[in-house]
Amino acid sequence: MSSQLTNVIFVRHAQSVYGEDDRIRPLTEEGLVDRKIVLETLNGRTIDAFLCSPYKRSIDTIKPAADFFGKQIEKDERLRERKAGSFEAVLLEKRWEDFFFAEEGGENLKSVQDRNMDAFAEFLCEYEGKTIVIGTHGTALSTILNYYNRDFGVKDFLRIVNWMPYIIEMKFEGNRLLGISELSYVDKSKGI
Repeated sequence: MSSQLTNVIFVRHAQSVYGEDDRIRPLTEEGLVDRKIVLETLNGRTIDAFLCSPYKRSIDTIKPAADFFGKQIEKDERLRERKAGSFEAVLLEKRWEDFFFAEEGGENLKSVQDRNMDAFAEFLCEYEGKTIVIGTHGTALSTILNYYNRDFGVKDFLRIVNWMPYIIEMKFEGNRLLGISELSYVDKSKGI
């Protein structure tokens, strides 16, 4: 018996205000406008569920689409972003070269990947044959992409780091990845 196709649409949050408390950072005025691309991208599809990081910026990015489809957003703590420590560009490369490395006060990429994949494996079973939307973050999404393609590294992360929102679709048969498509994004590097 063959498995049904499952479509998973990941939405990396729109541009947010930078601040101390990562969990409650709101979207910028531009981010509030840019999030309309999510509904534009999903329009015409059947969406069975919206799942999300508990962080405000991720929830606020997908909320208008969830409201349009008449769905509640199910928050999952495992989908949260990486706990960041001190930021230095050289540490970014080191983290991607060694998934077990973490700067002082930070979380390593292996931990981020493990908890995100733990949640994702459950979603693939629970929503088999469905189309789901997952509100996420740049690093969290990148570790999922790395799980399926070990060549996904720092250069790939830097390619998408300023794409907010960034929307991709992954198609699965059971837990086997069939393909990944980039659906849309807003490049925020032009105003930074």
